[in-house]
Amino acid sequence: MFIDDGMSQIDIFSPFRLGPLTLPNRVVMAPMTRNRAGPGNVPHALNATYYAQRAGAGLIVAEASQVSPQGLGYPGTPGIHSAEQVAGWRLATEAVHQAGGRIFLQLWHVGRISHPSLQPGGMLPIAPSAIAPAGQAWTLDGMKPYVTPRPLETAEIPHIVEQFRNGAANAKAAGFDGVEIHAAHGYLLDQFLRDMTNRRTDIYGGSATNRARLVVEVMEAVAGEWGGGRVGVHLSPTNLAFNDISDSDPAQTFTTAVRALDRLGLGYLHLVEPGPVDPVGPGPRLDAKFFRPLWRSALIVNKAYDLARANAVLQSGAADLVSFATLYLANPDLPERLRRGAPLNPPDRKTFYGGAAPGYTDYPPLPDEPH
Repeated sequence: MFIDDGMSQIDIFSPFRLGPLTLPNRVVMAPMTRNRAGPGNVPHALNATYYAQRAGAGLIVAEASQVSPQGLGYPGTPGIHSAEQVAGWRLATEAVHQAGGRIFLQLWHVGRISHPSLQPGGMLPIAPSAIAPAGQAWTLDGMKPYVTPRPLETAEIPHIVEQFRNGAANAKAAGFDGVEIHAAHGYLLDQFLRDMTNRRTDIYGGSATNRARLVVEVMEAVAGEWGGGRVGVHLSPTNLAFNDISDSDPAQTFTTAVRALDRLGLGYLHLVEPGPVDPVGPGPRLDAKFFRPLWRSALIVNKAYDLARANAVLQSGAADLVSFATLYLANPDLPERLRRGAPLNPPDRKTFYGGAAPGYTDYPPLPDEPH
């Protein structure tokens, strides 16, 4: 809800009440995989510095972190399933809190977007159905073709829910302010949602209601650990290419899923919209205006927003907060730059994934304003 001071119009700099938290602005740092975790997929001091530099966000959503060894899909991504990972993430949460910020953790299982060389014991990745994605996996030995995943047995699915619940409990132990569940971009929960990747005939397949069952069960379990107000869910209804995923009727699929999730009283829906120039395919444009009537709590939008578009969507009432990805990577003081109308650092795409400080913690901040 908007905290109205009776004087100003809503914009990106307006405060916002998100569950029990008061955010000083409506700028959200989107979760961004940077592949800079240490050995054992453990976060370390460099990661803490990176997030503390960006603590001026109304909310940071830290990068996707696998909830089990089975959930790993890329080298160098952090986890949240071991004691060492919890301790490593605590460095980041303490640094962000000392800098005055608020930070959630995104919980992740990649499903079929993995490779046996990344899996415990060299096992096959798991998925709703035995359908291999097109493309190649990024492994420790370079790019390798994706394999056909092993379909989960019905009796195994409660164990997946428990992995997310345990990840949520570990995130609390690590000092996060809440969690976001990654159900987007062709990873495991999205694989269950879409009829391209879910050909099951049990209670988790077939109808849109059945295909949404797993993400609903995961959200119920995670909200049981945190309370609904500190839990969000990330969806990408119009993803048309990434990780080889699609759906025959995304409007129906995601209307069904969002209605079911809305009944849980969660803190927010984090929606990846079509960008201003993205193709959207047939059917309605699945953006904030489409989902706003279906969703009662906070709605975060993401995709190529600038200041003018962000203020416009907030003032229209279609969204409550706006998340920024590459702009926030390259501009650790992004809210202040937007407030001043200052130039933005360009992102260096060559250093996005892997590596050390260059392209991660060395983007220059603005000089202090003269007094």
